[in-house]
Parts: sequence; C-alpha cells; structure tokens
Amino acid sequence: MCPIRRLFTALPGLLLSVTLFAQVPFGPIKPTPSGEIVSNLKKLNVLGTALYVAAHPDDENTLLLAYLAKDRLVRTGYLSLTRGDGGQNLIGPEQGEYIGIIRTQELLAARRVDGPDQFFSRAYDFGFSKSTDEAVRIWGRDKVLSDVVWVIRKYQPDVIITRFPPDQRAGHGHHSASGFLAEEAFKIAGDPTRFPEQLAYVKPWQPKRIMWNVFIPGAFLSNKKPDEAGNLIGIETGLYNPLLGKSYGEIAAESRSQHKSQGFGVSANRGARVDYLLLKAGAPAEKDPFDGVDITWKRVPNSQAVQAQVTQLLADFQPDQPAASVPALVRLHQAISRLDTTNLYVRTKRQEVEALIQQCLGLWFETNPTDYAATPGETIRITTNVVSRAEAPIRLLSVRYSTGKDTTLNLALKPNDVTLLPATVTIPQTQKISQPYWLEKPIDKGLFQIDNQQLIGLPENPPNFTTSYTFEIDGQRFTFSRPWIYKFTDPVEGEIYRPFVVQPDVMANLTERVYVFSDNTPKTAEVVLKAGRANVSGTLKLDVPAGWRVVPAQQSFSIANKGAEQRLYFQISPTATAVETQNIASLRAVMTTSNGTFTNGIRLVAYPHIPTQTLFPPAEARLVKLDVKVTAKNVGYIVGAGDEVPAALQQMGCRVTLLGPTELNGNLSVYDAIVVGVRAYNTNEYLVNFQPKLMEYVRNGGTMVVQYVTAGGSGLLQNGLKVSQMGPYPFSVGRERVTEEDARMNFISPQHPLLNSPNKITEADFKGWIQERGIYFAQDWDKAYEPIFSVNDTGEAAKQGSLIYAKYGKGHYIYTGLVFFRELPAGVPGAYRLFANLISVGK
Repeated sequence: MCPIRRLFTALPGLLLSVTLFAQVPFGPIKPTPSGEIVSNLKKLNVLGTALYVAAHPDDENTLLLAYLAKDRLVRTGYLSLTRGDGGQNLIGPEQGEYIGIIRTQELLAARRVDGPDQFFSRAYDFGFSKSTDEAVRIWGRDKVLSDVVWVIRKYQPDVIITRFPPDQRAGHGHHSASGFLAEEAFKIAGDPTRFPEQLAYVKPWQPKRIMWNVFIPGAFLSNKKPDEAGNLIGIETGLYNPLLGKSYGEIAAESRSQHKSQGFGVSANRGARVDYLLLKAGAPAEKDPFDGVDITWKRVPNSQAVQAQVTQLLADFQPDQPAASVPALVRLHQAISRLDTTNLYVRTKRQEVEALIQQCLGLWFETNPTDYAATPGETIRITTNVVSRAEAPIRLLSVRYSTGKDTTLNLALKPNDVTLLPATVTIPQTQKISQPYWLEKPIDKGLFQIDNQQLIGLPENPPNFTTSYTFEIDGQRFTFSRPWIYKFTDPVEGEIYRPFVVQPDVMANLTERVYVFSDNTPKTAEVVLKAGRANVSGTLKLDVPAGWRVVPAQQSFSIANKGAEQRLYFQISPTATAVETQNIASLRAVMTTSNGTFTNGIRLVAYPHIPTQTLFPPAEARLVKLDVKVTAKNVGYIVGAGDEVPAALQQMGCRVTLLGPTELNGNLSVYDAIVVGVRAYNTNEYLVNFQPKLMEYVRNGGTMVVQYVTAGGSGLLQNGLKVSQMGPYPFSVGRERVTEEDARMNFISPQHPLLNSPNKITEADFKGWIQERGIYFAQDWDKAYEPIFSVNDTGEAAKQGSLIYAKYGKGHYIYTGLVFFRELPAGVPGAYRLFANLISVGK
C-alpha cells in the first residue's frame, strides 16, 4: 500500500490559474491510454477549426463531429442554439427549463465521448415551430444572430457546417432558423460595424466558408449521394481509428446514446459511411472542407521550429513509457511560449501541451469538500489529493484555493505516493447562490436574459471554487486549475461525483405546484423547509396577492442540523375579491433569518447518466380560483413518460391511484375513469398484456382518457407503440400539431356532452394556454369516433384530431393530443375545466 502524507501550511497568496482544457470535463481526471496520447500529439500539428451549428441537443451529426475531432484532429465545436427546453421528456417529469438542464448535461456527456467543445445561444426552446420567421421573431432575430456572431468571433472557425438548410426542408422552424442564422452570421462576423459592443472582448473574424451537411430524410445511414445542385464534397466518416480501438461510427453511437431523455439510444454503425457537404457561401472547395486553409504551423509566424519539435516528439514517443516524452514536451512548451501569445492557436496549443504533460505523467489531483453544498459565510473542510504515477522528477510547489487560502510545499512527489492535504476554508459571505447563469433572471418567452456578454455561449457556469496546483516539472513551473468537486461512495455504483454548490441558509418547497379552488373552502398548504446550514432559525410567511387569505400570517422555524427538514402548514383561501379580480395568482414563501431574507426553493435533477444538478428556483406555487365541477371521484392513472397530471387531478378533488401491472391485475370497475399518461403506450411494455382488459373496462361502462403518444421511433410495433390498437376502434396518430397557443378552438358539435357537462366549456376556457395547443393529433379514425374540435395554425388547413371520442358498449373512450401535461401544472383554468369533463363523461 502506498504511504499517505498529510501536510498543511497556510500562507496568503495570489491565485494562479491555467485552464487545463477549453471546457473542463466533469468528474475526476481520467487516465489517458497511450493510443490517445499519440492522437493528442498528432493534434499538436493541426491548426484548424470547425464549428457545427444546429438548433437543439440531439440535432448534431455525432459521426461527423467525431470524425472532425478525432480523425482530422481540428478544434471542433457544436453550437446548439437552444438547450432543448421545449422537448418532451422520456425519463421523468421535468419540463421547460428543467428538461433543458437535463439535455444540456446530456450534450456535455456526448461531447466527452466524441471530443468537440459545446456552445449555446440565449435562444429558449419554446416548442415546435413551423417556420423560420416564427422562430426568429419569438427569439429576437438580432439577439440570437449576435450570439452566433459572438461564438464565431470567439472560436474563430475556418469552416462552419450547418445541419439544416434555411428552408422548409428542415422540418422545424428552429432547424431552418439555425441554418438561416448561421449563414447570416457568416456574412457579418468579420464586419466590425456589426455588434461592435463585442469588440471589447473579441476581434472580427471571417471564416473561409460555410457548408451544409446534406442528409436524406429517412435514410441517415445511406451512402447515396443527395440530389442537390452545386458542388458536393463526399467525406468518408465511417473509418476505424486503431489508436482509439473504435470506429467513428462506434464513437458516434455512444455519443448519440447520451441523449437518453429523448430516447435516442442507437446501435453502432461499423460500416462505411459517406457524409456530404455542400458549399453555401465563401471560398469554393473542391475535395475537402479545409481546401485553401493552411492548418499547419505555417499560419503562426516564426513557428518553424515548433512543428519540427512536434514531429520529433511523435517519432520518439514510447507507448510503454509516455513519461519519457515529458522533457521534450517541456521544451516544446517553452518554444510555443516565445511566440505571439495573442494568437489563438498559440494559446490553444500551449494548453494542449500542458494537458499532454499531465497525461504522460499520469498526474492526478483534485479537491473534495466533505459536503456537496455550503452557505455563504460557512466554514467547511476540504481535502486535496495529489499523486504522480510516473518515474520522473516532479515537485509540488504549492496548492492555492480560490477562497484565498494556500499552501507552500516544495515537495518531491514519489511515484504512486498519495499526498493528502486537509484544509479548512470559509465560503465568502458575499458569494452568490449557485444557479445556472441563464436562469438567474426570468425567461422572456423566447430568450434567456443574460447580462454578462462573456457568459453567452458557455454550456454551464464557470466554477466558483477552484484549486490551483503548481508543479515543477523538468525545471519549469506549471499551474493547473481544477474545480472543487464532491464525491462519495455508493455501495452499488461505487465512486460518485457531484458538483459543489452554494445554497441559501434555508429553502422552502411547497408540496403542490398549483392550488385549485372551486369555492372559498380553505386548503392546507404544506411547506417543507430545508436547512442549508446548521442551527438555522427564523420566520416563514406566505406572500399572496390581494384577495387571498393565509392563516397564520407567519410561523417560526428552527432546524438544528444542516440538510434536515421541518414541515409547516398554512390555510389558504380566496375571498370574494379573488373571484372578481383574477383567476390565477402566485404564492411565494419568504424566510427571514439572522443573515437576511430568502425566497428560494431547492430542486434536484438527478439521473444516473448525468451529474446531479442542484437548482434554487423561486419558492412559489400558483393559486387558481375557478368554477369547476368533477363527478368522477375515483381515478386510476397509468403513468407514462413523466407528467404532473395526477397532482392536478388531486387538486380537483379526485382520489388518484397509480396503476402499474399489479393494480391493473385487480378490479378496474372501482374507477370512475382511467387516465393514460403521455407516451405510456410508447414506453410501458406491460400495456400489451392489459390492453384487452382495459377495453373490457370501457365496454362495461368505464371511461378511458388516453393522452398523446408519439408517432415514429423504435418499438415493438409500427410507430413505436406497444400495442397494435390503442382504442376500441381503429385510429392512428400522425405528426400534426398546432403550435400557436392562442389558436382559435372551433367546437364541431357545441352540444356534445364533453363541452357541456358538468362544466360549460366556452372560448374563454382556451385563454392563457402556454407553448402550444396540441401535438400528435389522431388521424384516419374509424367512423365510430367523433372529433370534438377543429383548430389550425395561421395559414394552415383546419385539423380535427386534437380530441376524438367514441362510445363503446356502456363506456366512453377518448384520445387527446391537447397538451394537458403542460397546461395543468401551469394552472391554466380552462384546461382544468375541460379535463374535468373528460373524466366525468361517464358519471
């Protein structure tokens, strides 16, 4: 067993920091096999950059990205205009900005596999869009265009590649907008009169060309040459890399499969694959996207000796003794440092050399707090670990923490000798609460509000707390910086890493997102307080608008242990004024302690495939006063891909039972209605066994409401469904949708029971809907079904498949693509009233 030395010497010092990577990977420093080190050495001689642009996470061609980053060895970036906030979630209940959090981390996980850097604009994914004009209008054309220009100027690509054309062939307004904005940005990025405010940080930059990565819809793996006018360049991307032991198709599949919230796991393609690029603007290219671009050291003045040193390094590299190359790498670092350091490639290649020195030495270092969170002003314990795995003379000169504490060591590191440095540090009292920078301010429908220009484009926040490690390696000092990171050991999964965050003194979560009142009867609001530090006490009150009453006015709380919880209860009720003045209001929890006032909740986004994300959203809930009647009291709910409709049903006064295989084996006749959650027929394998029983339940007098399923994708049967027929009579589901949330809903049969009992549905019930009207409408339905609504987006033909109804035996069957899974958690009154009618039709 290796000896462990415990050392600690506190000295004030100034922070020195050298970023190890352009984007620091999450988690520990991972060992780098010799084959990958050789690939990284080869990359030192490549000075080219490509930027790939599309609209969403999962839009990117991971095969082409892997090829560019790991075969051509050029700096490669992927700019996703949005974070995928408007997409559906296959793995949990998160929607909106929270699914955006998941998909951001999935993209970063994908980039850790295929190699490129990741960027975003401020554009918010507001849901499906049918045109470029709509997308750029909602986002704000010039604002998102400025973000694309900013990334171009900052990253300085030689070649821009778009995934989508700037027209309807893209199939989605966001897709076509990404092509349009990339082409517009290409034209103006080199013009200093456009977005001149950026020039305080960057210089104008004109890429050589912009190209479209042409693809044939429905035939992604086809090598057929697309039928496009113009000079198409074909690139063989399905190659095998013996240094990495994988083909780019295998790397691409692993990368693509990180998009788990979208259900985009794919099998590896190990055969030949040709990608085609079509010139859209800029200098012509005949055979290669980098035609006419010097991607050697010749583009850096006075660098001839550097290229010769890299070539010699490659010739001398010993795979079984990578540390033997370190002296030559140190000399190379010195040579690069003598060049013009204002040149982007000089800075980039110097960082790459620093990374290679660390990789060749097997140099490992990290700092771990004893908890994943702390509050401003809190004193915490941290432990720094350093180990070198090479027979090479290395001295650890100092360890400096961003909180201001440092150690001076001058310690010779022995191979595989772990140096352990415990320390106690205090989080600055002025430290901001951790929050994704794009969520610090409310979202302006189509745009995240970000004041700091230098944050725009970054995939996540720069780390608040870092440790700088200064080593002497072959006579030269190198300083590496790594963020603090919490880790623990799970008895099943082993070592788990989690980001370190700064949290408020106390946080409040309301157990309901929406409180619905059909009369003035008080409801109990349960508030769960969570202590951000030990021995926190104070008062809690619930702020409500005029017309609402809270009893008691405030309560005291006291929590002894950090992380412990206390539950407090309030009675909320509307007054007559609430009935007359408003239907929807907001309730906010306000906590006051000796350190100030806090209004944050806490929400964890935790899945095994991404680092746990800790957010501190406003501690708020919605208050909805509406006239709603429900005659269905006992409701069974088959959970689908994750939604919050069951909580909404409970708010309407229903008793809700979640139905899994065990419950479905029981007596279904006890339920007034059975509701099927979104995508349940896409995701729940067991439904194929219970479909006959569910139809029998309907025939015997039950009511069944099926929310949307997706058309397309993988599955047991055509269209990805687990059953051959979802209803008592045939119908299918297409891709029709209505994205205008204020589109007029026309009642086909105004006297239909679904529109009249127990609630009279009027046009007013469709006011205030969010994001869209409906998705994945029914089509080709049997004549036994009745369509209830006709609706369309502007300029399109009317669609009748948003909600269809059929009587079957003594019972009632409904399929709806209306987005209740969005509207009910948002507290939209009319959505509650209509859904109440759906589940009550049999009573």
